[in-house]
Formats: sequence, C-alpha cells, structure tokens
Amino acid sequence: MHALNWVDWIILILTLLAIVIYGTWQTRGSKNVKDYLRGGNSSKWWTIGLSVMATQASAITFLSTPGQAFNDGMGFVQFYFGLPIAMIVICMVFIPLYYRLNVYTAYEFLENRFDLKTRTLAAVLFLIQRGLAAGITIFAPAIILSVVLGWDLLTLNIIIGLLVIIYTVSGGTRAVNVTQKHQMIVIFIGMWVAFFIIVGKLPEDISFSRALEIAGASGKMEILDFSFSLNNRYTFWSGIIGGTFLMLSYFGTDQSQVQRYLSGKSIKEMQLGLIFNALLKVPMQFFILLVGVMVFVFYQFNSAPVNFNPTATKLVLSSEHKADYEALQDKHESLFDDKKEIIEGLFTSKDKDKDLALQELGKINQQDNDIKNEARSLIEKVAEEQDVKVESNDKDYVFIHFILNNLPRGLIGLLLAVILSAAMSSTSSELNALGSTTTIDLYIRNTGEKTEAEKVKASKWFTFAWGIMAIAVACVADLAENLIQLVNIIGSIFYGNVLGIFLLAFFFKFVKGNAVFIAAIITQIIVIILYFLNEFEFINLPFLWLNFVGCIVVIFLAFLMQLMHINEN
Repeated sequence: MHALNWVDWIILILTLLAIVIYGTWQTRGSKNVKDYLRGGNSSKWWTIGLSVMATQASAITFLSTPGQAFNDGMGFVQFYFGLPIAMIVICMVFIPLYYRLNVYTAYEFLENRFDLKTRTLAAVLFLIQRGLAAGITIFAPAIILSVVLGWDLLTLNIIIGLLVIIYTVSGGTRAVNVTQKHQMIVIFIGMWVAFFIIVGKLPEDISFSRALEIAGASGKMEILDFSFSLNNRYTFWSGIIGGTFLMLSYFGTDQSQVQRYLSGKSIKEMQLGLIFNALLKVPMQFFILLVGVMVFVFYQFNSAPVNFNPTATKLVLSSEHKADYEALQDKHESLFDDKKEIIEGLFTSKDKDKDLALQELGKINQQDNDIKNEARSLIEKVAEEQDVKVESNDKDYVFIHFILNNLPRGLIGLLLAVILSAAMSSTSSELNALGSTTTIDLYIRNTGEKTEAEKVKASKWFTFAWGIMAIAVACVADLAENLIQLVNIIGSIFYGNVLGIFLLAFFFKFVKGNAVFIAAIITQIIVIILYFLNEFEFINLPFLWLNFVGCIVVIFLAFLMQLMHINEN
C-alpha cells in the first residue's frame, strides 16, 4: 500500500473537481432535446476530434497499454492500423447519410431503411455491450488503484461513477464534449511528463537510441508481423482486416461515438473531426506503447518485483508455497544482477562484442519471462487452493507501480488524475449514448410523441439509471487477462453483426427488414458460440476476427433469407 503525499492529493482532487465543475457550469440549462442530445450542433472539429479520441481512450488505455508493451512489445499498435481506413469510409458514407436524415441516434436510420424491429434489435445489442463496457471503464482503474493504494474498491467505483453522473446528467452531450477536450489535454501532458521522466531516470550513458537497442534485444521493438498465423493475436493483417471492421463498427454504428460527431456545426466539421482523430490516434497509441517499452528499459537498471500485483504476491507469500515463490524471487534477482553486468559493458564493447552482448541480454530476459510465468502459475495454484480470485497476470499493474515508486511529489497526483480523467471521459460518453438510445429508440418511439421538456427529463433519468447500472456492473466485475482486451472482446462479439446490418442498409437495397432481422439474431448466436469454442480451445479464432466473421455472416444470411423469400413469392 502507498500513502499519497498531500501535494498529490491536492493536485488529484483539484484536477477532477475542476473538470466536473467546469463541465456542469458551462453546459447548464439545456431546454430542448437538440441541445441536450446533440449539444445544439455547436461543436468545432477539434472538439469533435478530441472528444472522439477521449471516448475511446479510457483509463484502460493508460493502465493496460504500457503494461502490454512492457510484456509483449510494440506489436499491439497493429491493432489500430485499420482506424484510418475506417475513418475515411465513415466520412464518405456514414456522416453524409446521418446528416441528411437529421437523426439523433444511428439506429433511427435502420427503421427508415428496414423496420422498427430491426432498429430495436440493433439498439438493444448496443445497450447490452456498451452497458457492460461502461461498468468495465469504471472498474478498470478502480480495481488497480484499490490494490496499489489500499483504497476501498467499492468506494472508488462509486466515487468515479458519481463524478461522471453529475456532469453527464446535468449537461448532456455538450458537457461530455467540453469536459473531454480538457481531459485529453490533462492526459497528453501527463503522458509526456511520464515519458521524459522515465528517459531522464535512465543512467547517464544510456541515450534514447541506446535504450531502444536494449529494448530491441528482447524483442520489444518488433512492430510489424506480416504472418498469416492465427496463433498470433496481433498481426498486420488482423489489424488491417479485423481492425478496420471493428473500427467501422465502433465509430460508424456505436452511439457513444456517433453522438460525438453528430454534435458538429456542419458536415464539414464532423468529417474534419474524424480525420483529425485518424491522424492522431495511431501515433498516440504508438507513443503510449513506447512509454511502456521505456518502463521495461528502466527496470533493466532498477530492481522490480517478480509480479507487479501486490495482492497476488501477498497471497502466495502467506501460503504453504511461500518457499517456492521466494526461490523464484531469488532467481529473478540473480538474473537482474546478470543483466546489469552485461549492460554496463554493453556500449563500451566493439560492435561484434556488442551484438553478442545484446543477444545474451535477450536470452536472459527470456529466462526472466519464464520465471515470471512460473510465478503466475504458482499464484493461480494458490488462488485455486484457497478458492479466491486474484489477478496473476500483472500487465495492468506495471505502469501504476512505476508511477507510485519513481515519480516525484505532485506528478504522482497528476498521473493519477490522468488515469481517473480517462475513466471519466470514456464513461461519460457511454452513459450519454446509453441514455440517448434508450430515450429515442425505445422510450419515445414506443410511447408516442413527447414535449421537449419531457424528452430532456426522460434523457436525464435514463442517463442517471445507466450510471447506477454501470456502477453496479463495476462492483461485481471480475478481471480478465488484460483489461484493454476485455473491452475489445466485448465489442468484437457484438460489433461485426451490427456493422453488417448497417452495410446491408447502405449498399444492398433489395434486402428487406425481415431477412435482416432473422439473419442478425442467427449471426449473434453463431458469433457467441465461436467465441466460446475459441475460449475452450476447440477452434483457433482470435477475437479480432469475430468482427469480420460477424459482418460477413449476417450479410450472407440476409441475402439467403431474402432470396428464399423472393423464390417463395
């Protein structure tokens, strides 16, 4: 457990309160549904771009991504390679259509094109997956902060959730956009400060280029993987194909993103906002991964625990397997001494000797990884014996461990504010979209026309209700292997199907509502079955490909259903 200095507490509390108060004050008094749900269509392109980015960049991004790079290197950036392609398609196809139809939600379009039941199905699929994701975006930072700081998990879930509910319910879409713009500024500043401090804490004779060489020796700088192997989760092809389909689904059909750019002043502002996101998002993810790689290099010169999760370490050290775990810790520390010895003479050696030393360093780090895997297996064994839940995979704890143990006073508070700001920004978008979809696609559509005041009131109550639901999900959630993967897995199960419905609506005019509705239900069942078959290792289908499979299957089945109907007639 770590006690924060009073300076960190002040910076953390003032940063979060400033965002909440500013967002609430700036957007008070929305009197009609256009102001509340579309921000009065007053957003400029840079606000849209930052808001779209902040919606996607949750706290999970800033906790899990550096840990992902620490363990597996830079290859995860390939996941985002499809994003620029998706942004171009959305700017050319989706935005003009949404703008022309003057819709509040993406799913309104589906009723115009198909029928009410198809619109309702797509809206319900969105509500299920985004409702779960909203809980995870609260839970992710809360579980980690509770472990490393000794804070109460339930209290953290409630605090984060209530802070978001206050300004999201009060100001609606404009409050989300306004606060996200400032949250992204805090996030950018915090991550740049962390990067320069990490590099500055390396030994004087280790320049940035030398740090990259050290990382490269252990395979951390392998960015591109052009293999077609399904055993590799992140490859160039899964990023381009699976990533494009996921990003098309997320940014084109997910109301939490659609609502961000529907608030734009004009079609041009909306398109510029997404292009801005396309240009900035991949470099931003690359940079966050690079921060994780620099943390890896830092721990080549500074001792680190064999497992970064303090709860897991405490559990195993209080069990009958304590001696086995301590033996692994001793091996880990011995390898650390070997690494230091190699690195100290690394850059004074001749080129040939230097190459051999780098190879030796890579081998030692591989041995260290094997020790860490043994430690994880031991933790899992103890957890199973004692029938308790504990996270053995410590990727999500690496960056927060570095922050708390190596940053100066004040900056710890700033980085914690970054993590909590990111949680608030993505959760606010999700609650805003959940409230809008429930109000427009389910409540108003099925209960008749309402006055503007009634619509705004209903939107606020539904947003509040989803906020409470998200807090409840956060309080009962469990950890996955890696939190950033958990969110993407949930999306991949639902997004491909929904994207296929929208592509049918856009490009295949002869396909009608009944065929699409039946095809979508069958497809969702198939995708869920495929996911569990992969989980239990009956098949090998990484989750990213579920987007592609879901999209293709629903289109194929809808074609088949429609042709069967035509032949029957």
